[in-house]
Amino acid sequence: MIKSFKQTFLSLDLQSPRWSSVETMAKDYELRQYETAKWVSTVIRGETQKEAMRQGFWKLFHYIQGKNEKEMKIDMTVPVTCLIKSGCTDFKISFFVPFEHQDSPPQPTDLDVFIEERKAAAIFIRSFGGFASPEKYAEEAEVLARILRNGGQPFHEDFFYTAGYDSPFKLFNRHNEVWYFKK
Repeated sequence: MIKSFKQTFLSLDLQSPRWSSVETMAKDYELRQYETAKWVSTVIRGETQKEAMRQGFWKLFHYIQGKNEKEMKIDMTVPVTCLIKSGCTDFKISFFVPFEHQDSPPQPTDLDVFIEERKAAAIFIRSFGGFASPEKYAEEAEVLARILRNGGQPFHEDFFYTAGYDSPFKLFNRHNEVWYFKK
């Protein structure tokens, strides 16, 4: 398991969902238009965000390592997202389904794992480096929310996504994001 874990995360050029840049506001944020895409997800309830990310990641990692109806290994993708809802201790962790499986992803055999389709959406993105903690994600989300409010940009304020792009083995030039959906 450890060897395949390292191989998965040390590979380059991981697939990610398709998007186009609509607007870039200096280093503060970017508005992207994401295409409709399928994601494999799981919801972890009643844990801290950090623990939910750990548990959710491993459930999804087992899915891509063959814990699915076709017993098929699936390539790792980026980002790993986590849905954060205000005042809620449920966290939805997700992996993007690779393009070659978008039409018909293998169904999970773990009842806690499911395939979902995220509709095309305009999303405000704030990027930052370093190792992201739940506190850092919350801080960056608050900065983005403040910038959007001050700029009169309509967005869904009751939830945001965290997006991590790097393996835990990558030490430098790390890339993280927070996402708010445009209204």
